[in-house]
Amino acid sequence: MEQFLLVAAAHFLALLSPGPDFVLIARTSASAGWRVASGACLGIALANGVFILAAFTGVSALQAGSGLFMALQLAGCAYLIYIGVLFLRHAGRNSLTPGRVNGGKTVASWRLNLGMGFISGILNPKNALFYASLASMLAGGSTLSKMLYGAWMFAAVLGWDLLVALAIGNRRVLRRFAQALPWLERASGVMLMLLASAVLLHLARG
Repeated sequence: MEQFLLVAAAHFLALLSPGPDFVLIARTSASAGWRVASGACLGIALANGVFILAAFTGVSALQAGSGLFMALQLAGCAYLIYIGVLFLRHAGRNSLTPGRVNGGKTVASWRLNLGMGFISGILNPKNALFYASLASMLAGGSTLSKMLYGAWMFAAVLGWDLLVALAIGNRRVLRRFAQALPWLERASGVMLMLLASAVLLHLARG
């Protein structure tokens, strides 16, 4: 039980730290509503599930120092810099008034955001390293315990992201969020670019 609480606390604290996944969910929920944003939430959870499965099954290709792992980190850094530049360029230019769309467009938007969420999660440089670190803590555990940990982490990611989408989709929260959005976009853009720079510097030194 103590080990579970330690792992669960570490995982939840990691979820609290803002990153590209949080920004994607927040912006989607604010502009299109929480139902469309739930597609991004599921995509992000599925990407986390890929890393959880790879880490807990010991896939060597995704271990720190492997070629695929480094390529994933470089692709993730490029993605973070791209998103950061977009945020800085378009800060304050986006309306957060959800538009009314018909059912077909809502389904198409949901599917689009499902893909965007998966790309955001799979190219997030911290995910592979984070889950590899957690898996090392549980290396001596049974297969069943690892499956339970993995299921818990997947559910925690999906549940937390849906909660964020629901909160920001609330009109009262949305009004306050809209006032701070330009500054949040600028801060997020700078933060994402700094994160990418830190990862690139770490790779260069390694």
